[in-house]
Amino acid sequence: MQPEPDSPEHHRQRSEFIRNLVQRQFVQEPLDDGLLQATPRTVVQFWHNQRQMPDDVKECIDSWVRWEAKGFKHRLFDECSAKVFIDHNFGVRHKQAFECCYHPAMQADYFRLCYLLVEGGLYVDADEVCISADIGCLFNGSRLKVQPLCYDIDSGTMASPSVFLSVDAFDSSWIFYFNNNPLIACRGHPIIENALSRATILLELAGKNELPEIQATTGPGNLSKAIFEFDTILGCVESELLVLRDWDAFAISKWPLSYRSDARNWRLSNQQKFYRNGG
Repeated sequence: MQPEPDSPEHHRQRSEFIRNLVQRQFVQEPLDDGLLQATPRTVVQFWHNQRQMPDDVKECIDSWVRWEAKGFKHRLFDECSAKVFIDHNFGVRHKQAFECCYHPAMQADYFRLCYLLVEGGLYVDADEVCISADIGCLFNGSRLKVQPLCYDIDSGTMASPSVFLSVDAFDSSWIFYFNNNPLIACRGHPIIENALSRATILLELAGKNELPEIQATTGPGNLSKAIFEFDTILGCVESELLVLRDWDAFAISKWPLSYRSDARNWRLSNQQKFYRNGG
């Protein structure tokens, strides 16, 4: 099934759906929901060229590697190893879709969906620094765990969670969506499966010389649509989804980092050709 074309009305409906979901006051089920399909205690990350990884990015990644001493597993992939993983577990179609990802951020977006569908675990971006003394609770239960975000169009800034998560908080300039970082899932999660299917089709539909918008194709926009579609078609999304309202207690995005000033920053390279001549 091909993804429906987006429209301002679809965008508004999706934002309102997410607002209601993240603000809704309901008794959360225990994080350990008793299902046998628990989330593997693996932290997964991606940097497109490990041989040319900036020192400041390595420092961020090392903050997650340290959890190996506490019994967690850490896996770091690059463009080559991600392609091997996708080819082995999915085959030619998905490998070709990955090859259509023209920027490292887009590759990371697509790869995390592939990895989590097969193996499960906690995917976190390479620019996140773990500040928590305990991450074990993030792996409890089998529901997909996602971080809510809210963008204020008028101010051009992100709204604070302390503001937009308040019940009934609303501003007509706010856009609610789900981040795809972190992404915590058990193996074979249906929402991850839907998000991967959507991203694959969108990459296939792009013309040979087309560079599709990253967020909408493989990133948070695609994930938000996948969650919205899941609830629209099947309902009861809350039985499959847990909103991480306190991710900032576990990790922070380090800013600035050296790569943010060049083409490796997707915000500077969205819908532009990326030349792989550096780390």
